[in-house]
Amino acid sequence: MGPRSRVRVAKCQMLVTSFFVLLLGLLLATGVVLTYFGAHFAVIRRVSPEGSPYEALHHWAFFTGVSLAGLLGLGAVLSAAAAVREAGRLMASGFLCFALVFCALVQVAFWRLRNPTQVEDAALDTYDLAYDRAVRSSPGTQRQELLAIQDTFLCCGKGSPSSLPGSAEADLCPVEEAASQDCLQSIRSFLRTHGHIVSVLASVGLASTVYAMLLSSFLWFAICSGRSLDRKGTYALSPRWAQAGPASREREDGDAAGLCGLPLASSPALRGPETGHYLIFQRMGTFFLPTGPGQDPQEDAE
Repeated sequence: MGPRSRVRVAKCQMLVTSFFVLLLGLLLATGVVLTYFGAHFAVIRRVSPEGSPYEALHHWAFFTGVSLAGLLGLGAVLSAAAAVREAGRLMASGFLCFALVFCALVQVAFWRLRNPTQVEDAALDTYDLAYDRAVRSSPGTQRQELLAIQDTFLCCGKGSPSSLPGSAEADLCPVEEAASQDCLQSIRSFLRTHGHIVSVLASVGLASTVYAMLLSSFLWFAICSGRSLDRKGTYALSPRWAQAGPASREREDGDAAGLCGLPLASSPALRGPETGHYLIFQRMGTFFLPTGPGQDPQEDAE
């Protein structure tokens, strides 16, 4: 496989990877929104006191997820556009987005390994606090909040060391719901399932960003070196400018250099190495044709 074929294969892989990363970002954004506004997490957030660990974790997870989803989408769009247009700056920007996502996901994975039950403990502590307040207080808002949690998680009460609950606890857990699962186990099971989904998304995100960074770095070097690119500029000799005089050549050389963005000192590079013929630049479908005094390029084309 030649260099041009390798670059084409890398560009195709970059487009496919960008599409997959964009879908991953959309999936992550959807999961974050459902987590933040979902019934299970929202009902616990409503009963958590202000400044509690659960509230801080809830807001941190939301903003982190939204930031990662935005960076994934931005990196995918920039990398796809850079692969199509062969733009080095866009490719470098996409690589930077993927690198930021990779660093953030590494931090999330490290945090999950060191504190696997931090979210569960914060949610269970919030439920314990709401349960104790509902048992000790008269029927009112606090009991309604606890009943909302129990209706959402389809549970009733919590495990008690005594075999028979007290009168206040019996009011919170009717007879027809007494045989259902206690809320501590129900909340723990729900959060563990949600944690497994987050771990899978983080693992897929890590693998995708690493592969995308490898592809973007390879294509960036290929674009900067200017080798083996499908849209690389081609050059053709124009012998009709060979009959022009030396003064006219120098003047037209400077005009062509200005059009191509080259300094006048480097304008002799626009000539052929041996024949001295002027070059017609064809870059991305654009022709730069130098014209002499009183000459119209449209008339020449006709």
